[in-house]
Parts: sequence; C-alpha cells; structure tokens
Amino acid sequence: MNKHISIIGCGWLGLPLAAALVKNGHIVKGSTTSKDKFELLKSAGIRPFEVTIFEDKIEGQIQDCLADSQILIINIPPGLRKNPNSDFTKKMALLCQHIEKSGIENLIYVSSTSVYEETVDMPIITEESPTNAQSSSAKQLIAVEEIFKSNLNLMTTIVRFGGLIGDDRDPSKFLSGKTNVKNPDGPVNLIHQEDCIGIIKTIIAARKWQTEFNAAAPQHPTRKAYYNAVCDAKSMPRPQFDHTAPSKGKLISSKKVETNLKYRFLHSL
Repeated sequence: MNKHISIIGCGWLGLPLAAALVKNGHIVKGSTTSKDKFELLKSAGIRPFEVTIFEDKIEGQIQDCLADSQILIINIPPGLRKNPNSDFTKKMALLCQHIEKSGIENLIYVSSTSVYEETVDMPIITEESPTNAQSSSAKQLIAVEEIFKSNLNLMTTIVRFGGLIGDDRDPSKFLSGKTNVKNPDGPVNLIHQEDCIGIIKTIIAARKWQTEFNAAAPQHPTRKAYYNAVCDAKSMPRPQFDHTAPSKGKLISSKKVETNLKYRFLHSL
C-alpha cells in the first residue's frame, strides 16, 4: 500500500532515497536548506520544502513538510566536523516536538555504527551491543537515538549504517597517499548507497517498527588489505599504515538485516 512519506534531509542519501520511494508509488515530501535545490527535487517527483533546524528554532515550512505523512525518515548527519560546538541533540529534541504536533506515528532515524566503540578486541557488534563510543559526535548520536526511542508517541526504528560508499563516493579516495594511517588490521565496515536505500525500503514495506538494525556489507577485510586493493585497482598511491600500535576495530554484523528483513546485499566489498 502506498504511503505518504516525509524525509528530513535530502542530501547524498536522502535525495536518491526519496526518488526511489517515489518510483515505488509513494507520495514523498523532502526538506532542503536551500530553495536552489527545489527544481532538483521536483524533477524527481519530490515535493520540496525549505527547512533549517537550529538549536533554538526551526525556520521554514516544517509543519507543511510533516503534514499528512504516515512515515517520517530523518537523515541528517550531526555535522560536528564543520561545527564542533554545534548541539545536534538540541536540534533533534526541537524537531521531535514538531513531529509530535504533526501526528506522525512511524519514524525511521538514520544513525551510524560510529555509536559503537572500537577496541583492540575487535568485537562482533550486534543490535544488542552497548552504544558506548566516546567521541563528541557519537555521544550526540546516542542521545538523539534515545530521544526518539523513548518517545511514546512514536514507533521508531533506528537504522545504523557503516561507512557510506557509492558511485560518487569512491573508497579509493578516502586514504590514498595518506601516511601514518592507524588500525591496519581493523575490519572494514562499509555499505553502498544502493544497499542503504534498499534496506530502508524493505523496513517500510515490511512494517518493521520499534526496532533497530545495524547494516554494513557482510564482507570485512582488514583496512590494509581493502584500501590497498581499491587503490591498486584505480592505480592510485597506497596509504602507508602505522604498525607501531595494536590495531583497534569492530565488526558490524548485519545478520538481523539478512534474517529479520530477509534482505540480500547488492554490493560486496
């Protein structure tokens, strides 16, 4: 059955996701911080709304963007690399208040596997593992997850993706030529854009609400083996890894995605 879906954040992942949902017959609204992107969204069949979220206010058409939708997808990175003093938690708490007013019941919050700490033990991470990462960005993501999960008015599903790759996000460019790269023996946890979209579409189709999914490609080569291989394939300089300290890492299990959602990954590493 076709749904009315709103997406907050039509960027690198949100825009192609919205376009894919439109192709599936859903009616999709999408937010952007710039009216310059309106025509791009309209060309994909997406109804565009200008929305900018601050710590103390939301400017733009937030209520119109949310109105009459049954499902909301929030896909906004914390952006703490560019603005390290930004309070992403406050922004999402404010957004949550507007969601409550809209009457939306089903929510997908796109989070990250960075909420899990890397250690020398390199544990296998499942949805039952503690979200224990200590970076500022990770702590804010963990807090935001809790804001939505604890809201009794929302049936929230958290989906945590590994490192994002795609046709215009080539992993060979991530580390090529860099020196003193840490954790050469740590496992790689990457996921292709098409699989991110496929997993979210499957969650919606299967009505998997009030749960959590971790998602990364099932293959987990070491960082050294993987990045050397992708750089060699593009004839780009290999990274130089630092072997002086024990490697830290984690291995993201996508078993729940494969068994509960019955999803089969389109891209391998």
